[in-house]
Amino acid sequence: MRLIISFAALFLSVILLQLSTGGVGPLDALSGVVLDFTTAEIGLLGSAHYVGFFIGCWWAPRLMGSIGHSRAFAAFTSAGAIGLISHMLVIDPWAWTAMRVASGLCVAGCYTVIEAWLQSRVTNATRGRTMGSYRVVDMGASLVAQMLISVLEPASYVSYNLLALLCCAALLPVTLTRTEQPETPQTPRLRPMLAITRSPLAGAAVIVAALSSASFRMVGPLYGQGVGLAADQIAYFLAAFVAGGALAQIPVGWLADRYDRRLVLIWLSVAAIGSCTLTALTHDLSTVQILLTAGLFGLTTFPIYSVAAAHAHDYAETSERVELSAALMFFFAIGAIAAPLMASWLIAAFGPPAMFVMIAVGHAVLVVFGILRMRVRGPADKRTRYIWSPRTSFLIGRLTGQTRDDQ
Repeated sequence: MRLIISFAALFLSVILLQLSTGGVGPLDALSGVVLDFTTAEIGLLGSAHYVGFFIGCWWAPRLMGSIGHSRAFAAFTSAGAIGLISHMLVIDPWAWTAMRVASGLCVAGCYTVIEAWLQSRVTNATRGRTMGSYRVVDMGASLVAQMLISVLEPASYVSYNLLALLCCAALLPVTLTRTEQPETPQTPRLRPMLAITRSPLAGAAVIVAALSSASFRMVGPLYGQGVGLAADQIAYFLAAFVAGGALAQIPVGWLADRYDRRLVLIWLSVAAIGSCTLTALTHDLSTVQILLTAGLFGLTTFPIYSVAAAHAHDYAETSERVELSAALMFFFAIGAIAAPLMASWLIAAFGPPAMFVMIAVGHAVLVVFGILRMRVRGPADKRTRYIWSPRTSFLIGRLTGQTRDDQ
């Protein structure tokens, strides 16, 4: 309890930040429909978020070194708030694209600051409990953020202003805390090929994880509207995906720590193909059935990133943990930038089920590649611990590295 209280300011900032930035994606999608943006333009907004996210991951450690943690957090939060407030001042999809880059920059930058702060305070004895509390706080706030769509009116200045207020409020706990700021962490080198040399399958799996997650989060509201869901039902639709992913972590983690992780990845993808096929080929589903398929989709796709990361770390040295985490996030960002654009184009051309057909094809490729890799390479000689890995910043590897070795 003392540990959690000592991190209260950081966790409160995470909650407020997640409520703000987690709600802007689906709100943008529904607002784009109201403002007659094309489906491709709405997909571009989702891709722009991950462009900003990647820039923020790379720039944040350098900015912290120049001006300190609190000031860097304030700068990134201000960028996010400006992007949110500007939405209803300039009604143009290309202007909104730049604003979503600012939102992605805010998310990555703020999480980098918070995770660097957490890393400076934890010890090997408290690392696991800290990460557990951090994941609960982040996931809980993410669930609530999806529900905001049920009360926020699309294309409304008030809606975006409320999100901007939450973003500004995230400044207060971090900037007012009396906790001493940590030393600036060393920026991890970005070596994308490290992920490929350690595990080509893990690199492919995180791209497929991005294909699933980014498409659903950024373009999912278009699918929901296309199948007849109201705004409040779309909120439950998105929340069901997050809830399904959260519920999957414990059983999937148990399996990944006891069986060949490549088999776990393959069977998760097989299950994901089944959930995508069920959604794409089944017509006239009731609202409850649509929510159940969203939960099943989250259950089968959400843990793939964490299983892939654990598999890659099985082949890495302890000194490579941080750079390997950064390399995996690089491939996730690449997939997440492309996925909303592809999904929106397919929905416009072939209808809402086409998004799930695209995702199913990605998982089918992963299944085939996983089987081929098992024929080429035997199981790992050592096993690291399965960690539910948030895709938040390049520095997440510092929080999870030692925990992986405690097996």
